[in-house]
Amino acid sequence: MATAHSRTAARLMLAPATVLLLAWMLIPLCMTLYYSFRRYRLLTPERQGWVGFRNYENFLTNPAFRDAFVNTLILVVGVLIITIVLGILLAILLDQPMFGQGIVRILVIAPFFVMPTVSALVWKNMFLNPVNGLFAYAAKGMGLQPYDFLSQAPLASIVGIVAWQWLPFATLILLTAIQSLDSEQMEAAEMDGAGPLARFRFITLPHLSRAITVVVLIQTIFLLSIFAEILVTTNGGPGTASTNLTYLVYVESLLNYDVGEGSAGGVVAIILANIVAIFLMRAIGKNLDA
Repeated sequence: MATAHSRTAARLMLAPATVLLLAWMLIPLCMTLYYSFRRYRLLTPERQGWVGFRNYENFLTNPAFRDAFVNTLILVVGVLIITIVLGILLAILLDQPMFGQGIVRILVIAPFFVMPTVSALVWKNMFLNPVNGLFAYAAKGMGLQPYDFLSQAPLASIVGIVAWQWLPFATLILLTAIQSLDSEQMEAAEMDGAGPLARFRFITLPHLSRAITVVVLIQTIFLLSIFAEILVTTNGGPGTASTNLTYLVYVESLLNYDVGEGSAGGVVAIILANIVAIFLMRAIGKNLDA
């Protein structure tokens, strides 16, 4: 009886937070679905009307949609490759005994706690600025012409900025996995004559497979909605060279004042994100069961 009362009391205490969370998620989603089926332009709000799937058709046939979709894939895959490869290398390095190891680990993880807008501004003005940025000074010091990264290679620049933000997260997860590796297994392999590369390939890398899948899942979900870095640095340009799906939804909704088509784009982005999440969850489930 006491257990039943405790469960009831716990549910009653959790109910307000649960209701608030559902309202916070469901109300915007329902409004987005509602407006995605209506004609609603901010400049002519009196000319509303039900248009069915026309907004979806306009968004999917928008010439910028293909570029935004491809850019989104490039952004996600590029950041994942950089963070996983460098994360493994940094995790192995940080696992080695060294002077000031704790301070070094804090410094490596610190970029993850910087707000995306702040980090984008720092990279734009302090590093990538073709006139007085650090890379420009370095190029001038070597007698080279400064390179305008944000104009000549906008998407690659954003990939680098976002990878710098997410590298500490991948490093932390992978470092935790490396520290759980059985040292006796590594010592036995070394005694059997296995070199560093062989030990990494046949022992360390398979041990990190589950941690890598977790990094891929979590980062992919967040990388699909990258927005602040693009808004602050390139505004999706030049043209649509650095526009992703999230930024395209912003353009249609708030720059082109078409809330209906922007809402349809938001629904499309949500559907694509859920498809990717389900696929990755199944892949991780198979990996964990293996």
